[in-house]
Amino acid sequence: MRTFALAAPMSVFVSALAVPALAADDAPAVVNIPAEGSVSESQGLEAFQRIYEVASHPRCANCHVDDRNIPMWSGPSYGETRPHGMNIKAGESRIGAEFLPCQTCHITSDDLDTEPHASPRFGIEWQLAPVEFVWFDKSALEICEQLKDPDRNGGRDWMGLVDHLIHDASLNGPVLWGWNPGGTREPAPYSLQQHVDDMIAWGIAGQPCPTE
Repeated sequence: MRTFALAAPMSVFVSALAVPALAADDAPAVVNIPAEGSVSESQGLEAFQRIYEVASHPRCANCHVDDRNIPMWSGPSYGETRPHGMNIKAGESRIGAEFLPCQTCHITSDDLDTEPHASPRFGIEWQLAPVEFVWFDKSALEICEQLKDPDRNGGRDWMGLVDHLIHDASLNGPVLWGWNPGGTREPAPYSLQQHVDDMIAWGIAGQPCPTE
């Protein structure tokens, strides 16, 4: 039995089968699994294109950076794309333990809303994503291959990726924050529910990747 809580089932796909789970009215998203073979490769590619739009958006990609461990500032709220101000480096710890801890400014709070110029925050310790999850300035093909690779995605299959989204969002973590970033920050496109639906459709379709 899965350990995360889901909301009461709702129809996401025609003839979808809901994953058995604990009911929770305030769960962040609903997981419905369509029948095997019901999602074509072309539909899976369409779903991945939306996944890529989320993963490459500044709300996600700015903290999915390489082994230089420097978060980025990009997107409409920041003007010109550039490294995080104040010479911030998160170090190999990815939480700033070697230099200045990320939590010095990015406090932990279940209240995701902030004033326009206040440091953003969410419900778990602020940190960069694992270095294997580098998405900043990566192509759709590169991100697709990374998401499929258990050596670079935390040992997860596609359902494990869905589990991760639900679990992180249930903690008011960065997944949920991406669509509720507070201030005047632009949220990630679509919605958490759409993203979960797309991850499932992509998985059922066999995790097809674009050619470039």
